[in-house]
Amino acid sequence: MQKGRLEAFSDGVLAIILTIMVLELKVPHGDNLAALRPLLPVFLSYVLSFIYVGIYWNNHHHLLSGTRQVSGGVLWANLHLLFWLSLTPFATGWMGENHFAPATLAVYGGILMGAAMAYFILQNCIIAVNGGPDSPLAHAVGHDWKGKLSPILYLAGIMSSFWLPWLAGACYVFVAFMWLVPDRRIERTLHTQPEA
Repeated sequence: MQKGRLEAFSDGVLAIILTIMVLELKVPHGDNLAALRPLLPVFLSYVLSFIYVGIYWNNHHHLLSGTRQVSGGVLWANLHLLFWLSLTPFATGWMGENHFAPATLAVYGGILMGAAMAYFILQNCIIAVNGGPDSPLAHAVGHDWKGKLSPILYLAGIMSSFWLPWLAGACYVFVAFMWLVPDRRIERTLHTQPEA
């Protein structure tokens, strides 16, 4: 199977996720800057989630750039990832509306953890279909220290959300900033490979 439909469908779903999130931002009742103050938690949760969806879109694009073919397993693994990402608007809205209450932080972290694990599964399914552990894509992914550290930090955030909510938020923000630093492993490795 070719990857074109997978890319198009994934891009469409991610665009809808971002659209749903921005529609949750309500216009304030007032004509001065003070009217924006109550919306600050909603806006901050939107910004964090926008960054996360952007990170997944970017990494998904790079992963598929090294993909030559897909299988039924890859399609299901991709849907699994999109399922977790589709929960982002719900968790974002709930967290923002309730000013980062402990339960909302724990649920948000659980969704981030689910998406991270789903991406790991998708990555491994794609590698298996495209040449296995000796493939250029497997070499490009390498040891993936960010991919291994992220779930640990999400788990720390989930566990600390009821006792130290600020630490949970800090874990989620740190992971986002860690992934914002451009990761050029796939680009660098695949562009040095000879064309097949």
